[in-house]
Amino acid sequence: MLTRETFTGPWAGLPVAWNQEGGFDEAIYRGDIRRCCEAGIPGVYTGGTTGEFYAIEIDEFEEISRATIEECRAHDVPAMIGCSASSTTGAVRRAQVAVRLGADAIQVTLPYWMEVADANIVPFFQDVAQAADGLPFSIYETKRCKRTLTIDQHKEVKEAVPSYLMSKSNFGTVGWTAEGCRELSEFVNVFVGEPYWKELGPCGATGACSAMVYWNPSMVLDLWSCVEKGEWDRVDQVHGKIEALHQFLGSEFGKRGFTDTAYDRLAGRSLGILKTSLECRGPYPHPNPEDMETLRSWCEQNFPEILKPNPTI
Repeated sequence: MLTRETFTGPWAGLPVAWNQEGGFDEAIYRGDIRRCCEAGIPGVYTGGTTGEFYAIEIDEFEEISRATIEECRAHDVPAMIGCSASSTTGAVRRAQVAVRLGADAIQVTLPYWMEVADANIVPFFQDVAQAADGLPFSIYETKRCKRTLTIDQHKEVKEAVPSYLMSKSNFGTVGWTAEGCRELSEFVNVFVGEPYWKELGPCGATGACSAMVYWNPSMVLDLWSCVEKGEWDRVDQVHGKIEALHQFLGSEFGKRGFTDTAYDRLAGRSLGILKTSLECRGPYPHPNPEDMETLRSWCEQNFPEILKPNPTI
C-alpha cells in the first residue's frame, strides 16, 4: 500500500498507443510501460490529460487500465489509474474498475464540463473515494475544471477522505505557489512539473506526474535525487535548460494547437524511450516525423545532455 513516504518521485504519465485504425495498440503500450519500469521510474500513471482520459470510452478504459496494472505488477512497480469523468457516475464506475483490476492508486479531477458548486466538492470526492475502497487517492488540480480548491477545501477533503495522499498541482492552483505548496504539503504530497522543482522543491513538493522522466529517465531520476538531497546548485545547473526546452516547445508547436499528449508523444519518441504512436485522438492535432527532427536539432544545439543515450531496455 502506498503511503505519503512512498508516493513520491517522478511517476511516468504515459500516453496511450493507438493503432492505424484508431484503436488501442496494447503491444506497443505494454512495451512503453515495461521500458519505464525497467528504467527505474518509481511509478506509472495513465488516465491524465496526456493519457487522453477525455477521449476514451469505458470499455477502452478497462482495457488500458488492465494492461497498465498487469505490466506494472509484473515489474513490481505501482500503477495509478486516472478515473476522471464529466460526472460522479462516470468517475465512480472507473474507480470501481480500477479497484477490481488491482490498481495501487487512483486520481480524479473535478467534473469539468460545468463548474462544480462549493457544496458539491467534498461529496463528489467522497463518492469516488468510497468506490475506490480505500485506495490511495490523488486529486488532479487544473484550471481546465473551471475552478480550483482553496487550502481549506483541500483540508475538508482530507478530513472526509483519509486516503487522499497526493495533489497533482498545476498552473493557477494553490499548490503551484510557494506559500500554497508549503501549506498543502503539511497534510498531502504535492506533485508539480519538473520546471518547478527548483522553486517548489524547497517548499515541500514531493514529485511529479512526469513526461520528462521518459524523455530521458537517467537525467530526470538524477535530477530528482538532487531535489531530495537539497542539492539546489546541481538542480539549478539543469533547470535553466529544462525551462528553455519547454519555452521552445511552446513557441514552436503551440501555434499548431498541440495539447499535452501531442507534446509528450513528440518528445517521448524523439528523445526518450517510448514507441507510442505520434497520433492522438481527434479533433486534436498531433506531431509528425519532421517535428521529431526539429526537436532533436534544437536539443543538439541547446540541450545535448537530454540526448545522451538512455538505458538499452
